[in-house]
Amino acid sequence: MRAIEKREVPVGSVRRWLEPGPVVLVSSHWRGRSNVMTLGWHTVMEFTPSLVGCVIAASNYSFELVRRSGQCVINLPTVELLDVVVRVGNTSGAEIDKFSTFGLTAEPALAVEAPAIAECHAHFECRLFDDALVERYNFFIFEVVRARVAATPEHPRTVHYLGEGRFMVAGEILDRRALFRPEML
Repeated sequence: MRAIEKREVPVGSVRRWLEPGPVVLVSSHWRGRSNVMTLGWHTVMEFTPSLVGCVIAASNYSFELVRRSGQCVINLPTVELLDVVVRVGNTSGAEIDKFSTFGLTAEPALAVEAPAIAECHAHFECRLFDDALVERYNFFIFEVVRARVAATPEHPRTVHYLGEGRFMVAGEILDRRALFRPEML
C-alpha cells in the first residue's frame, strides 16, 4: 500500500465524507397533522434495543410534531425518489401538505401514529427513547419498534448527500465475510 496525498478543505465541508448513511424521509403525526421531511443526519447507536439517533433542527416544522408525539417513521427511499426527496427537503410542511403535493402515499403504521410512505423501500417505526440531547443539540434518540423492508432488491440503490445539492448513489456490494469471525456476522 502507498500513502495518499491530501489537500486542505474547509472544516464545514467534512460532512461530504462523513455523512453517516442514506438520506431518509421522516414522517410524523401529532393532533391531526402529518408531515414528512428529508433527513441526512442519523446514526445507528445500538443493536438491541435498536436505537437510531437523528438530528432534527428546531426550526423544522417536523421538530414539534416529533417532539410532542414522541414518535416517527424513518422511511428509506431509493434513487428513483431522489427528485421527490430533494423537493420535500426544500419545502415546509407548515405551508403545504407534502404527501399530496409530491404524490406520496401515507399508509398506516402499526406501532406508531405517524404514517409510513408506501413508495419507500423500508419503514422503521420509532418511539422516542431518550430526549436528553434534544434541547442542546436537536438530537433525538429513537427506538425502532417495528421494521418492514421490501423483499427485493436485497441491496437497494440508496442516495447519500454530499452537500451543495449533490448526491452519491450506493452501488457495488463487496463481500468480505470470509475475513470476519463467525460471531461478528
